[in-house]
Amino acid sequence: MKYILSDSGYHGRFRPLSLTRSIADFRIGILTLREKWEKYLGEKVYVRTEPYLQAKYEVVDDSDCVVIPSVLLPDCNIAKAIRSLETGMLTKDGVVLASVEPTEPSASEVEYSGKVFMLKSLTDIFSFNGMEINKDFELLTAGRKSRPLSATNISFGKCPVFVEDGCSIECATLNTNDGPIYIGANAEVMEGANIRGPFALCEHGVLKMGAKMYGDTTVGPWCKVGGELSNVVFFGYSNKAHDGFLGNSVVGEWCNFGADSNNSNLKNNYAEVKLWNYDTQKFENTGLQFCGLVFGDHSKCGINTMFNTGTVVGVSANIFGAGFPSKYVPSFSWGGASGFTEYKLDTAFEVMSRVMARRHIEFTDIDKDIMRHIHEGKV
Repeated sequence: MKYILSDSGYHGRFRPLSLTRSIADFRIGILTLREKWEKYLGEKVYVRTEPYLQAKYEVVDDSDCVVIPSVLLPDCNIAKAIRSLETGMLTKDGVVLASVEPTEPSASEVEYSGKVFMLKSLTDIFSFNGMEINKDFELLTAGRKSRPLSATNISFGKCPVFVEDGCSIECATLNTNDGPIYIGANAEVMEGANIRGPFALCEHGVLKMGAKMYGDTTVGPWCKVGGELSNVVFFGYSNKAHDGFLGNSVVGEWCNFGADSNNSNLKNNYAEVKLWNYDTQKFENTGLQFCGLVFGDHSKCGINTMFNTGTVVGVSANIFGAGFPSKYVPSFSWGGASGFTEYKLDTAFEVMSRVMARRHIEFTDIDKDIMRHIHEGKV
C-alpha cells in the first residue's frame, strides 16, 4: 500500500500558510505532518494537493493506496489502525480518517475508537503545538541518549532535555518543569538564553543572546530568533533576530522581522479575538482570548513594526513605517499603516532568489509559477 496525505476539502481554510505548500508540510511540534506520518507508518508518504502546488510533490498512481486527510495529527494508535486497513474506510463520528483507493461501491466502514485531533483552523497550529512537541519528543528520542550539557548551563525540572549532535549551548537556563526541551542537530543557543519547555529548536536553528523562550514554542530549521517568544511556531528559514515580542503566532518560511517588532496577542478589553477569513472575506471569531499573528512566506517587516491582535499577513508582503498596519495584509502588499501599494512581482522574485541563495537553496521555476498564481489572485 502507498500512503497519501490529501488536502482535499481543507486546503483553503489554512491560507495564507497553505498558499505556498501542502498542509502536509506544516510544522507543528518538532516535525512536519508528513515527517510524523512517515515515522509512525514506517513508509514514504506522498502528497495530494491543489493543482498549482502539485508540481512540488511527487505524483503516484492512485491504485492500491490509502488516502489520509492531511489535517489529521498522527499517533501510534491511529497509525496502527490505518496500517491494518485493507479495504473500505476508517472513520470517527462520520469523519473519514483514511480510505483505501480505489474505493469499492460497497466499501465497509471501520469506526475508530481512539481520540482524534485534526487541524480545523490556523490557530490550531499554535494551540496544539505544546501537545505535539511532547509527542514528537518521545518519537524522536526513544531509546537514544542525549549529548550532555556543559557545566556552564543551568538545567532543572521534571522533564528531559535532549540535545542532538553538533550543537553549541553555553550559559543558558533550561526549565523543563512544564515540558521537555529539544535542541536539534547543529543548533546554537547563545549565552544568556532562557528556555521553558515544551520547546523545540530544530536543526541549524539559532537562539540569540538573552533570548526568552516560553513554552509551547517551536523554532524551525535554520531560523534565527531573539527577544521574547511565547507559544509561537516558526516553520523554518525565518529570522526574528532582535528584541521584540511574538505570542500565539505562526510564521511561515523565508520571513524576516526588523528589530524591536512586536505583536499584541491579547485585546485591551480581553474579548475574543477575530481573525481574517479568506472564504468569507471578513473577520471571524476564533473562540480564543489569546491570538497574535499569522505571517505568510517571504513576508518582511521593518524595524519597530507593531502588529495588532489577530493580524493576518499574506505571502511576500513588505511592511514598514509608524503605526499599526491593517489587521489583514494581502499578499504582495508594500507599505504600512498609511496604506499599501503593489509589491512588483519581478522585484519580489529578486528578493526571494537572494534570500534563498543565502541558505544554498534555489528559487526554482516551480516556485516562480506558484508565486505568479498567488500574485494573480492577490490573496
